[in-house]
Amino acid sequence: MSKSYSLLVTGLVFAAICFTRCSNSKTDEPATTSTTEAAKPNFGGYETQVQWGEHLVTIAGCNDCHTPKKMTPMGPVDDSTLMLSGHPEKLPAPEVDRKTMESKGLVVTADFTAWIGPWGITYSANLTPDGTGLGNWKEDQFIYAVKSSTSKGLAGGRPLLPPMSMMPVKHMTDDELKAIFAYLKTIKPIKNNSVQPTPPVSAGK
Repeated sequence: MSKSYSLLVTGLVFAAICFTRCSNSKTDEPATTSTTEAAKPNFGGYETQVQWGEHLVTIAGCNDCHTPKKMTPMGPVDDSTLMLSGHPEKLPAPEVDRKTMESKGLVVTADFTAWIGPWGITYSANLTPDGTGLGNWKEDQFIYAVKSSTSKGLAGGRPLLPPMSMMPVKHMTDDELKAIFAYLKTIKPIKNNSVQPTPPVSAGK
């Protein structure tokens, strides 16, 4: 056997050994499987649904009407001790000439929790998780109440009146309303029966 032929055979054997080892090393490598991480819930950029709900309640101005006010030299400010508890049930409506207000199509309010207009008098509701507020409400009931402008979220219930019926909150998504409801369930419960609306003066004629 010639020297060159021996070198050729030796080279082929060496190449075969290297190829076999490379193949085995690839086989021995742990199989990498692409694992998709479970999609995290989207809470509007917030860590929790409750935090998102608090943000939505703030920017939607819910406190403007549903939190009683304290009068200061600079005008009314939210009374944080009664946050979102609605019009105080023992507080009378503003004393105005309702007949004149209604006939002229004017809207009057003193503290933003009671509103007088052509529809009569409306009072903001208790949104706290007390039994006199949202304590016994279900999530779907809340969504239905807001989106359909129906009192207490019960089919066949009376329509919500201004100013609530005019609020753009009805255009929020279900997820946004769920976040708001989740937040409202965490705030301090305050006992305060929601005052029912009063018909307009003209209704008595």
